[in-house]
Amino acid sequence: MDRLLKRRDFLAAAKAERASVAGFLLQGRDRRDQGEARIGLTVTKKVGNAVVRNRIRRRLREVARQVLPAKARPGFDYVMVARLHALHAPFPDLVRDLERAVSRLHGAGKPRTKETSAPADGARPA
Repeated sequence: MDRLLKRRDFLAAAKAERASVAGFLLQGRDRRDQGEARIGLTVTKKVGNAVVRNRIRRRLREVARQVLPAKARPGFDYVMVARLHALHAPFPDLVRDLERAVSRLHGAGKPRTKETSAPADGARPA
């Protein structure tokens, strides 16, 4: 699995779909090609010092390595924005959270189209 390295790719993913779980926020963007899925990790300084941030990054990288080859869609960029909970959460919970976040991101259980409150005939809502 390739990594996201350029700032513009991270910014593009930030404007796309997102799914939140306890340990991280997962952002996903469809690049509209059939290339390999890519992953990016972000851990802000608010989370802790360099030792803590690197430990969280290593944990999330391993979670992504286990989950995304089976669950990721080709042509997607995924960014995991870490939270402090990712440091203390049991590893199997992080794996389950990523599986759930990816399925939520790809629309499992929700319609893909936006719903409007206006009636289809153009009349004013009641």
